Amino acid sequence: MAQQSILGRMSQMLRANINAALDSAEDPEKMLDQMIRDYTNNIAEAEEAVAQTIGNLRLLEKDTQEARETAVEWGAKAAAASRRADELRAGGNTAEADRFDSLARQALKKQIQFEEQVGTFDAQIAAQSEIVSKLKEGLNGMKAKREELVQKRDELVARAKMAQAQVQVQEAVKSVNIMDPTSEVSRFEEKIRREEAKAMGMAELASSTLDSQFEELEGLAGDTEVDARLAALKGR
Repeated sequence: MAQQSILGRMSQMLRANINAALDSAEDPEKMLDQMIRDYTNNIAEAEEAVAQTIGNLRLLEKDTQEARETAVEWGAKAAAASRRADELRAGGNTAEADRFDSLARQALKKQIQFEEQVGTFDAQIAAQSEIVSKLKEGLNGMKAKREELVQKRDELVARAKMAQAQVQVQEAVKSVNIMDPTSEVSRFEEKIRREEAKAMGMAELASSTLDSQFEELEGLAGDTEVDARLAALKGR
């Protein structure tokens, strides 16, 4: 019964549709982690059941071999008793010959009993061997399924990290579009242009003032010459 129960659980787990379960899961990564833990526990339980079944099979095989050897021994005893009975009967000792023939019959009965036991054990060994084969096959299938789960889990985690990175990049790009740093640069550039224009205006203004001073100086020089000529006229 225990072997049939383990086989049933193995079959149920091997038929499980991982992709369908993932599609309906709210948190696929957590679900896969739980499935891996469940498979690991079930594999350990299945390994114990398989080991116990194999142990029982080996004990049964040993008992069968012992029963087969015992049957041979009783057959040898029956043959020895029968020969002794023949020898005694040939010597005229009928009573003792009958006793050894009776022992031969008892030995043959024992031989038959152990041969029947061997037949029963052989049938049980065949059945147990089939169960062990199925258990091993199911156990290997569960181990392969667990590996598939581990790979799915690793793939899912990698994809989730990749998707998260892509989201962060998209959010960064969106933020750049909303707050375009080039607009700040443009405003700064415009400020510099205004400062440059102001400096140019001040330079031009300073240049105009300097020109007017020189013009005034030139005018004063012209008046001095006029006064000098006027004085010269008066002196004459």
